[in-house]
Amino acid sequence: MAQVLKFLPMLLMAFLTLGTYWMVQMNEPNLDTEKQKRHVPDYIMDGIVVTTLGPEGNTKFRVVGQKLTHYEDDASSEIDWPIARRFHETKPAITVKSDKGFLDGDMTILDLVGNASLTRPAQAATATQAGSARLFMSSSKFTVLMNDDIVKTNRPVNLEQGQSIMTSQEGAVFDNVHQKLTMIGQVKGRIESESKGNAP
Repeated sequence: MAQVLKFLPMLLMAFLTLGTYWMVQMNEPNLDTEKQKRHVPDYIMDGIVVTTLGPEGNTKFRVVGQKLTHYEDDASSEIDWPIARRFHETKPAITVKSDKGFLDGDMTILDLVGNASLTRPAQAATATQAGSARLFMSSSKFTVLMNDDIVKTNRPVNLEQGQSIMTSQEGAVFDNVHQKLTMIGQVKGRIESESKGNAP
């Protein structure tokens, strides 16, 4: 009994210490919650140029805009009047632009909203490939999959190439790797004769 009484003050101090620590933890604000990032701008830049590089260090995409607003929670960016150009060693550079752009934090998906357009310049005929007229595609929104080199939309879309004019209410997919354009759903319009080398 004497041994127990000898250690009683130490036990009481230990219980008091644990109780005090527990009370502090219960009443202290959750620092992790307070530190959670919010979807608010953490910096804004004017006259921006964003460049993504390929595996060999060559320029893959270049995005320019009048203003970039970066958000802290997901590292995404909002771009005013974006113009994006895709560079390729063996294919013509395509240019896409719109009123607003939204670039994800990984810089792999660019959504172009408002007066979105895609332009591919005319291509001269070569020994292995027929020439083609300038291609122009427009819609209210495009999604650019930067790693896959694809531009797509599920909105109504208009296509012009040479004398060919086509429209679809359900969208289109432009595959720049294979130089292939797929119109989705019911397509209306006219297609210029392939003999003139300008059909899509």
